[in-house]
Amino acid sequence: MMRRVYSTDLTDRQWAAIEVRIPPPRRRRRTVNMREVVNAILYRSRNGCPWRLLPTDLPAWQTVHEYFRTWKDDGTWARIQEAMNEGMPVSC
Repeated sequence: MMRRVYSTDLTDRQWAAIEVRIPPPRRRRRTVNMREVVNAILYRSRNGCPWRLLPTDLPAWQTVHEYFRTWKDDGTWARIQEAMNEGMPVSC
């Protein structure tokens, strides 16, 4: 399935800056693309939609919500935002 491009999607430069801040998997190999998880979080942040109304071409809302909740609780999301704000324009 072709994925739409959203104005909130990370640029390659933004992704390069934050990719190193994504924690490694805890138990098993990941089956979801972390860049797409971050893109989904940014989409929701910009559009203010409920988790369940994330577009279906992004990862499942349950997956995105779980990563966001975990990252918010452990400080990862704050570090990601900080990296995106260090001199890089963000579309949202």
